[in-house]
Amino acid sequence: MKKSIASGIISIVLILGILAGCAGGGDAGAPAEDTPATGEQPASEQPKAEEPAAEQVTIKFHTHGTELQYNWAATIAAFEEAHPDIKVELVPLSEKGDTQEATQKLDLAAGSGGQLDVLMFSDPASYAQRVGLGMVAPIDSFIEAEGYTVNEEYKVDTLMDGKYYALPGKFNPWYVMLNKDHLDAAGLEVPTDWTWDEFAEYAKKLTTGEGASKRYGTYFHGPQNGGWMEFLRLALANKAENTDFLKADGTSNLDDPMFKRTLELRLQMERTDKSATPYADMLSQKLHYRTQFFNQSASMVLIGSWMNSELGGTEQHPLNFNVAIAPYPKNSESDTIGYTPVTTDFMAVAAKSEHKEEAYKFIRWYTTEGLAKYGRNVPSWTKVSAGDLEKIIDSILSGTKSPEKVDKASLINVLSTSKSGKIIPPVTYQAEIYKALNQEYELMILGSQDLDTTLKNMQAAVQSIIDNNK
Repeated sequence: MKKSIASGIISIVLILGILAGCAGGGDAGAPAEDTPATGEQPASEQPKAEEPAAEQVTIKFHTHGTELQYNWAATIAAFEEAHPDIKVELVPLSEKGDTQEATQKLDLAAGSGGQLDVLMFSDPASYAQRVGLGMVAPIDSFIEAEGYTVNEEYKVDTLMDGKYYALPGKFNPWYVMLNKDHLDAAGLEVPTDWTWDEFAEYAKKLTTGEGASKRYGTYFHGPQNGGWMEFLRLALANKAENTDFLKADGTSNLDDPMFKRTLELRLQMERTDKSATPYADMLSQKLHYRTQFFNQSASMVLIGSWMNSELGGTEQHPLNFNVAIAPYPKNSESDTIGYTPVTTDFMAVAAKSEHKEEAYKFIRWYTTEGLAKYGRNVPSWTKVSAGDLEKIIDSILSGTKSPEKVDKASLINVLSTSKSGKIIPPVTYQAEIYKALNQEYELMILGSQDLDTTLKNMQAAVQSIIDNNK
């Protein structure tokens, strides 16, 4: 039997609701059995009391998001105006928006028996782990009653083990930031549909100079220290399914040809084409994607669209050139453009909530109309109008120093066509797998072993980790 998805067991105490006693002994609207006294109207003729107003329910919303990041005050006020019978009490879990701190505080709240109704998770691992612990309630019955299909309604499919436990909030797909001035000088168009081979060709054409003054066509910010593992599954991520190192059933996915294709691409661009910043430089000089791009040391940088709020430059990284955005490259000409790694917020209903229906109403409203009209992030909702998306982007870019230098049309095009593959629930030993893959990759990219040996060692190491955790 496989180990539990959680490394520890969080005791979740279900709180039973207290049923309010009924005042009075009979039905006020029932006719009296006896004949009424003289001058007294029969009960059937007496004016009926007005229907009592629906009692307001208070739900608690635990979140890592700050007011600055999410505009909670206006968002919650709009929801309460549309749903006067529901009051939302915001419970901020971190003043800094620190997701790790927030998750720890949420676990403490769950273990202490406090009221939990709406839960917000920032990554698939936190979401999957709390589902495995029984902290999150399935919401399939609400979805079925409303009659929509999640993977048609949203760009992120949150299905886990055949059930839905969350609806996706913000939509942060990965994309390619482009120095448009460099593209113009090289006679290159801003891509709207391209492959990894074309990405590699662009990088070669954009690479200029030698030595310390060399400008590289692209910069890859990982993998490093078992993190930024997206850079080891470049080709894997451009698919609808099996986009990670493990499959959904926990078996290895390293025999997928697209995993080997990623290794080949990284070797080609760094060692043969010399169009990517050397991995050794990234480690030894502690390079960062922001400085590499804004200092114009690299013409193209693949990264997540959390960079929307910085595309026009900031105090720390001013923008001195024009920027455009290209979609995540695809594996072959015949593939559908748009599949890319995506980060989102997982909006869930707590298993111990006594107000599950009201909690669901909030997450459904927030992930649709709420985020589209009042939030500070692009929603995962597929029904966001072009006008609303443009307003959101305008609002985001207006917070930067030079929004006029951003090719807004290319950004909107990429955000509107990007989509996520199916989520692969993480395993408890995920970090161990990442570390093993990272170590073997370094041996290859630094010249200590060839690609075939690297792939063979990676497959053996991952299989050993899987076997040891059964």
